[in-house]
Amino acid sequence: MASEELNGKKFTQMVLSGAHHLKNNAEKIDTLNVFPVPDGDTGTNMNLSITSGADEVKKLKGENISEVANAFSKGLLMGARGNSGVILSQLFRGFAKGMDKKETLSAEELANAFDNGVATAYKAVMKPVEGTILTVAKDAAEMAVLESETEKDVIVLMEKVVREAKASLKRTPELLPVLKEVGVVDSGGQGLVTIYEGFLAALKGEEVPEAETDDIEMDEMVNAQHHKIAQDFMDTSEIEYGYCTEFMVRFEDEKLKEHPFDEETFRKELSEHGDSLLVVSDDELVKVHVHAEYPGEVMTLGQRFGSLTNMKIENMRDQHTAIVDGEKERATQAGRTEYGIVTVAMGSGIKEMFESLGATVVLEGGQTMNPSTQDITEAITGANADNVLILPNNKNIVMAAEQATDLADANATVVPTKTIPQGIGALLAFHPDATIDENGEAMEAAGKEIKSGQVTYAVRDTQINGITIEKDHFMGLADGEIKASHKDQLETVKSLLGEMITEDDEILTILQGEDASAEDVKVIKRYVEDNYKDIEIEHHKGDQPIYSFIFSVE
Repeated sequence: MASEELNGKKFTQMVLSGAHHLKNNAEKIDTLNVFPVPDGDTGTNMNLSITSGADEVKKLKGENISEVANAFSKGLLMGARGNSGVILSQLFRGFAKGMDKKETLSAEELANAFDNGVATAYKAVMKPVEGTILTVAKDAAEMAVLESETEKDVIVLMEKVVREAKASLKRTPELLPVLKEVGVVDSGGQGLVTIYEGFLAALKGEEVPEAETDDIEMDEMVNAQHHKIAQDFMDTSEIEYGYCTEFMVRFEDEKLKEHPFDEETFRKELSEHGDSLLVVSDDELVKVHVHAEYPGEVMTLGQRFGSLTNMKIENMRDQHTAIVDGEKERATQAGRTEYGIVTVAMGSGIKEMFESLGATVVLEGGQTMNPSTQDITEAITGANADNVLILPNNKNIVMAAEQATDLADANATVVPTKTIPQGIGALLAFHPDATIDENGEAMEAAGKEIKSGQVTYAVRDTQINGITIEKDHFMGLADGEIKASHKDQLETVKSLLGEMITEDDEILTILQGEDASAEDVKVIKRYVEDNYKDIEIEHHKGDQPIYSFIFSVE
């Protein structure tokens, strides 16, 4: 049955159908990947992204298509993951623009909406690459605009969009040589085709189709070996920027007064720190995806405009190596690797942080619970690497770590980090192309550049360094020395930070312990913002015991 307009109710059905169809095919799309993970999980990233958009659409009940499109766009933006997810969010951000509260769309207006989406997505990508999801979206949109000059039936127009998207997808190996070399089509483009298929099924009142095999020969192109073979075409050492970094900045008026935000200027700044850059923003926040060698630097640039949220850092070198070895996780049964990193930490948040930065094994331990020489020796073995770097992160663990290097069946060396912040700083200085001695020296030097602070409580009365300490009062330690004590936690924090922060410092990182509350963090942030105007603040939930707060100053 012919249809000359598209309303919000029908577009809602399209969104839900597209999301459902993508979910059913996400795993197959993942296997098409060529480039290093974590961006390699295209199907998963697109599925999680569109699910976030669909969830927002489900909350609406009206038939105003502009409201549905805006909700879909907002949900996609907030849930966007990886390159493919962010590009998808931009396609539908542009799609939603310019509707001016329209109740319905004609075929011509629908074609223009697709075209607006393409323009927005290309603008968001610093260096667009043809043969990707962008090309598939562009070709389909151009066909839609051309056909809409004479075609007034929305369903027929969508049929032609799907047909051209599939044809464009088949051409991607001719545009991107690595796709042809590996023998796959572009994974992001396949994801978009899958969504468009779901759209069309909903328009026609049909169930979403089964996975296509005839048009793109999916069964030939997708198999369990492709993931490994594709990754073999790139050596780990060829990854120039090793950390896939994603974060959002929620704008704050006070910071914007000092640093007005301009999306294009911000994008150019970030381009100097990495590649695979995507920057998208609205009135409330900006979302960043970038492959960078120093994630902290790009986050610091963003923090000028507001508070950081939804932060994620993944080590692509480790994940790439794991895929080449046939494993998603590095474990003892995987092929032996050149480098492994063993580190010690307590607290689930800190453990996750070390793992995201590339630690192979994170031993549970720290103050009051030091891992033994045997524990560390077993961890070295578990790292399953020819060269192992050990970060004790506590002065009481260094000797046991050094003993373990004599017992382990690997070329192991200790980087004598004495605090968690030193361990994080050292880990960020690791370079897979350097020798173990070069890495050991560079990582030790990087750790020493970090000033560490800790807030805990006294278990007995004592007096030290001229400071009287009473049982159960809070204590502030700077690089292992007690510098402050008070019955009030905030007063202890104030005194400790006064000892740590100088006019040359730029960044304060707060690791929130399991006994600290979100309100405690807010109070500390307000104090720092009021008293140290030039200091940028980063906050992470470390969930560490004993220390309500761990501070890093650099």
